Amino acid sequence: MTRTAPAPATADAPRAPGRALTVLVVSQVLGGAGTAAGITVGALLAQDLFGSTSLSGLPVALFTLGAALGAAALGRVCQHRGRRVGLALGNGVAAAGSAGVVAGAAAHRPALLLAALFVYGAGTATGLLARYAGAELAPPGRRGRATGVVLVAMTLGAVAGPNLVGPTGALAHAWGIPRLAGPFLLAAAAYTAAAVVLLVWLRPLPARPEPAAEDAGGGSASGAGPHGPGRGAFGVVTGATVMVTAQLVMISVMTMTPVHLTGHGHGTQTAGLVIALHVGAMLLPSPLSGLLADRFGGGPVAVASGGVLLCGGLLAGLAPPASVALSACALVLLGIGWNLALIGGTALLTHAARAETRATVQGLADVGMSVAGATGGMVSGLVVTGSGYPALAVAAGVLALAVIPAVALRGSRP
Repeated sequence: MTRTAPAPATADAPRAPGRALTVLVVSQVLGGAGTAAGITVGALLAQDLFGSTSLSGLPVALFTLGAALGAAALGRVCQHRGRRVGLALGNGVAAAGSAGVVAGAAAHRPALLLAALFVYGAGTATGLLARYAGAELAPPGRRGRATGVVLVAMTLGAVAGPNLVGPTGALAHAWGIPRLAGPFLLAAAAYTAAAVVLLVWLRPLPARPEPAAEDAGGGSASGAGPHGPGRGAFGVVTGATVMVTAQLVMISVMTMTPVHLTGHGHGTQTAGLVIALHVGAMLLPSPLSGLLADRFGGGPVAVASGGVLLCGGLLAGLAPPASVALSACALVLLGIGWNLALIGGTALLTHAARAETRATVQGLADVGMSVAGATGGMVSGLVVTGSGYPALAVAAGVLALAVIPAVALRGSRP
C-alpha cells in the first residue's frame, strides 16, 4: 500500500513537460519580437546619434556584451533558483533596458542609450538559454528536436518585430520620440509580457540537468564522453568553437547590412524586411537541424554550416548594392548556416560535457558566443569604414569555412 501513493503524480508526469514546453514557446515568441526589433535599428540609431558609420556597430557590441554577462549571471540564477526565476528575470531586465534605450534616444543622451543597450542584451542571453530548458524536457534521443522547437518559437516574434519598424516608428514620433526608437517600445512591452508568462505559468524545472539514463549506465552521453574525460573535454571545446565562430561571422555581416542598404538609397523598411528574412532563417530551420543532429550527430551538422556560411558571405559581398533580393538571399544563407552551427555545436557540447557540470559549461559557451558577437559588431563598423562592406562579407565567409569544418571534423572523429 505504501507504493500506491505516487501513482497520480506518475499519471500527470507526461503532461507536465508538454505544458512547460508550451509556456516556453509562448515566452520565446514574445522575446523574439523584442530581440529582433532592437537588432534591426540598433546600428541605425547609433549612426543617427553619433553621426558616424564607424561607431554604428557599437550597439550590437554592447548588447552582445550584455548578453555575455547575462548568460553567466542568469545561468547561476537558474542553477540556484530554477529556470522559471532565471528566465523571467532575464526578460524583465531586457524590458528595463529597452525602456532605457527609448529614454536615452528621447533625451538625446548617448551615454544613457549605450548603458541601456548593455542591459538590453540580457534578452538575447535569455532567448538562447531557454533552449537548454527545452532540452531538459526531452529524452536523450530527442533533445535536438526539443531544442529546435524552443528556438523556432522565436521565429514568429522575431520575423514580426522588424516588419513593425514603420508602425512603431510612427507611434514613437507621435509621442515626441525619435522614430528609430520605436522598435524598442515594442521590445519593452514584449519582454515584460514574456516575464509575466514565465512567472505565472512555468512551473519550476530542474535547477540543473539530471544525468540521462545512459549517463548512469556508462553510455555515450556520459559526462566524460564515450572516450573518457580527455575526449569529453575536447568535445566541449569543439562544440563551443563551432558556435563562437558562427556567431562572429553572422553578427559581423548582419550588423552592417542595414547600414549598407540604407547607404545605397534603400529605406529602413526595406532593411527591416531583409533582417526579418535573416532572423527567420536563423530560427525556422531549427526543428530540421535538430532532427539531423539527433540522427547523424552534431559533427556533420556543424561541418555543413561552414559551407553554408561561406556561400552567404560570398553572395553578400558580390551582390550589387541595388539588388535587395540578392542581399536578402545572402542574409538567409547566413541565417541557415548559423542555425546549423548552433544546433550542431550544442549537440557536440551537450554530448561531451559531464552531467554534473553541464549547465555551467553551457552557460560559459553562451558567454563565448556573446563575446564573439560583441567583437563582430564592434569590428564590423571599422572594417566597413576602411575596406567596405563586400570585403567584410567575403572575409567572414572564408573564416567560417576555414575554422568550422576543420574543428568539427576533428572533434567528432572516433
